[in-house]
Amino acid sequence: MINKSKENGLLNIVLNILLPTFILIKLSKDVYLGPTYGFCLALSFPLIYSAYSLIKHKTFNLMSVLGFVSILLTGGIGLLKIDSQWIAVKEAAVPAIIGLSLLFTYNSNFLPKMLSNLLDMKTITTALEEANSLTLFETAQKRALLGVVASFMVSAVLNFALAKVVIKSPSGSEAFAAELGKMTALSFPVIALPATIILMGTIWFLVRKIHKLTNIPIEDLFII
Repeated sequence: MINKSKENGLLNIVLNILLPTFILIKLSKDVYLGPTYGFCLALSFPLIYSAYSLIKHKTFNLMSVLGFVSILLTGGIGLLKIDSQWIAVKEAAVPAIIGLSLLFTYNSNFLPKMLSNLLDMKTITTALEEANSLTLFETAQKRALLGVVASFMVSAVLNFALAKVVIKSPSGSEAFAAELGKMTALSFPVIALPATIILMGTIWFLVRKIHKLTNIPIEDLFII
C-alpha cells in the first residue's frame, strides 16, 4: 500500500544535508563542540529524521532501512575511530546493494509504486487491457528497471570515488569531521544529480512506451 502522505522536500534537504554539513565543517572544531560532539550532533539530525520517516510512513522497505543503517555505520566509523577508508566502502555498498536487490527481484513493487506517484496508472492499465498490451508493458517495465539499477550502480561508483578523494584524515579527528561535511555537501551535485538524470531518462522511456501502446497523449498520462 502506498502511503499518501508526502515528505517535506525542503525539510529533508535541511536536516539531511545543510545542517549536518554546517555542523561538521564549522562547529566540529576544537574551539566549539570538538570532533566527537560535533559528529554526534551532525548525525543526530538525519538519524532522527530517518527514524521519524520510517515510523510515520510505516513502510520498512529496503532503501529506507539501508539509509538508516548507513547513518549508523557512518557514526560507528567516526566515533569508534575505525579506518576512515571504510567510509568509501560503506558509501558505495548502500546504493550497490539496493541496485543489485532490484536487479534480482524483477517482481519488486519498487517501479510500480514509483510510477503510481507520477502517472494515472488506473487509466493506463484500462487502456493497456483494451489494447491487449499488458504483456508488452510488463516487458518494458523490466527493461526500465535496468535503467533504475544503472542509476544506483552509477551512484555507488561516484560515492566511492568522492569518498576516496575527499576523506583523507583519520576518523574521529577534527579534519575528518570537516571532510565528511564537505563530502555531504558535494553529494548532491556529484552523485544525486547524475543518478537522477538516469532515473528520469528511464521514466521518460516508459512514458513514451505507454503513449505508443495506448495512444493516450503524453500530457494526459501524468497525475495533475
